[in-house]
Amino acid sequence: MEAVSRAAVLVYDSVDRERFLREIYPMRKPAVLKGIPLGSCTSKWTVDYLSMTGGRQEVKVHVASIPQMDFINKNFIYRTLPFDVFVKRAAESVHTEYFLSEDEKYYLRSLGVDPRKDVADIRKQFPPLAEDINIPEFFEKDQFFSSVFRISSPGLQLWTHYDVMDNFLIQVIGRKRVILFSPQDAPYLYLTGDKSEVLDVENPDLRKYPQFAKAQCYECQLDPGDVLFIPALWFHNTVAKEFGVGVNVFWKHLPANCYDKTDTYGNKDPVAASRAMQILDRALKTLEELPDEYRDFYARRMVLRIQSKSYSNHYK
Repeated sequence: MEAVSRAAVLVYDSVDRERFLREIYPMRKPAVLKGIPLGSCTSKWTVDYLSMTGGRQEVKVHVASIPQMDFINKNFIYRTLPFDVFVKRAAESVHTEYFLSEDEKYYLRSLGVDPRKDVADIRKQFPPLAEDINIPEFFEKDQFFSSVFRISSPGLQLWTHYDVMDNFLIQVIGRKRVILFSPQDAPYLYLTGDKSEVLDVENPDLRKYPQFAKAQCYECQLDPGDVLFIPALWFHNTVAKEFGVGVNVFWKHLPANCYDKTDTYGNKDPVAASRAMQILDRALKTLEELPDEYRDFYARRMVLRIQSKSYSNHYK
């Protein structure tokens, strides 16, 4: 079987707002940004400090008995723990107290007070910790969407998915491996919604997923203090090489009315895209009225019509 092609994500030192907007952002490709002043979080956020400062507030966390979390088949459970208890468990490799197994993995993705209405914002959910981190102000204040506090057990791998907004992944504590794929490689990723069925992207089963070999894989390692720019629609998969703490900052780079107003996670397709997909589903349903030979012929014509459109090719 043909191996998946790999390339390194470009790394930039001493990036300020002007350089980011002039040199890096227009490329619409992932980039590791080093040397951005993030505040005292990179030295302060030890397990003990996080536990003490975050306190006893309850958090809803993912718990899995295996390192690779699968959001399509839901191979994990949700449990609620006091934040200080969760942090200490997440930092352990072997647990004396557990839900599923002594080597289970934990993952926190912070939520708004009411996740159906409120976005995650570290300044609101964890205000004392928010004081320790300087969010890079590389976008306008009214573009801000959310700041998501994340904590991962060592070895935890998250599913491959895309987001519809631009994103800074700020790695505060621990090393993290990130693998990314261009939006143009979506046909090779075996998608269910915004997620890939291919869980093990580093050693994929190419007999089961042969098209995956055509995808161009971009990879990088994030060290404490690094910031990864992930443009909207770029697929990404992360592995916490150590106990990991970070903050994702999402911002709206399209006009506000392009986004679904009910979206509190930043992963609902833009309104026009959702409408187009609904129209396509109706068109495919209509084709079912035809005999097989005709249905196949007109479906192919529809594909050709889409392919004939001249869309941007700047991702490659």
